[in-house]
Amino acid sequence: MFNIFAIYIVVFVTTLFGVVIFRRWSLQREMLDIPNERSSHSIPTPRGGGAIICLVCLTTFLVYLYLSSGKIYWAYIIGAMIVSLISMIDDLCTISAFWRFLCHGLAAGLVIWSVGGFETLFVPFYGIIQIGFFGKVIAFLWIVWLINAYNFMDGIDGIAATQAITAGMGWYFVGLLYNFEDIGFYGGVLAFSAFAFLIPNWQPAKIFMGDVGSAFLGYSFAILPLLSIKRIENPLGAAYLPWIAVWLVWFFVFDSMITFLKRLFRGEKVWQAHREHIYQQLMIAGFSHQFVTLLYGTLSILPILILIVSLKYPDNYNKYVLFCICAETILLCIFRFKRSYFAGLIYGHQQKSLK
Repeated sequence: MFNIFAIYIVVFVTTLFGVVIFRRWSLQREMLDIPNERSSHSIPTPRGGGAIICLVCLTTFLVYLYLSSGKIYWAYIIGAMIVSLISMIDDLCTISAFWRFLCHGLAAGLVIWSVGGFETLFVPFYGIIQIGFFGKVIAFLWIVWLINAYNFMDGIDGIAATQAITAGMGWYFVGLLYNFEDIGFYGGVLAFSAFAFLIPNWQPAKIFMGDVGSAFLGYSFAILPLLSIKRIENPLGAAYLPWIAVWLVWFFVFDSMITFLKRLFRGEKVWQAHREHIYQQLMIAGFSHQFVTLLYGTLSILPILILIVSLKYPDNYNKYVLFCICAETILLCIFRFKRSYFAGLIYGHQQKSLK
């Protein structure tokens, strides 16, 4: 019915021009992100450009659903608008964490009330377990966590958009795997819109995504498995899907979780801004925005490759997921804990170049 690739091109072009227009509008009104001691940038830069991603993606998804099946996921659409609105307000004038979490919880609860939570979960080396009511609790915590984790991780040029590209393409292949055309289509929409935003957001960034963009993307990637899970006839596939959802944004989940727990055990205010994420520590060690973003983005391609293999060998999902998560975690930890060594190599190389 649709020329999907043509729609993706329209999404790309619309997002790119929309961001350019939004940037000019922001500069005229001096809606700028002013650098401080925790910032990774040194020049005042327009922010809130992620509003264009939100607008383009939601509009495209609404039109697609209306024309293709008539079944619209209103709970997700309304929830995304709530999350984006409170985040846009926070971009314009900082509001308390209480109101942000209240809106995040409302958006999460709305979707769980509409489509339910996780019902089964695959436990490696054991099998499928029924989680009942706890599945809704896990789903609620998952949504709220990923909204904020994505926001926390949007701290250097291009990293949030790059993760959205790989995660969106991952969901495109999940749609192919499970024959969910709408979910696969929307994954592609998110990826192409993020790709367009990445062009002006690449270091040195001309515009920042802002909370409105990062929170919207986190919410969307958290909701997609819930929109899919009850449509899977294969019980094993339904039990794997929560893992795949985590897997496609694993670096963001791992980095934010490790940093959160570390600061929590130290008794710090975990909701306040800081510079202790792994990607921030790599920056402090001397790596550039481009290198760190490409590191996260390149390693995030691995889940997509594994998904493609899974299309041919679906009985080995658990092995693929565990292998991918372990491999990515080990690689990231190597860069994290050996940052002084790598920084020394970089510094030595720079000194040789100056001679």
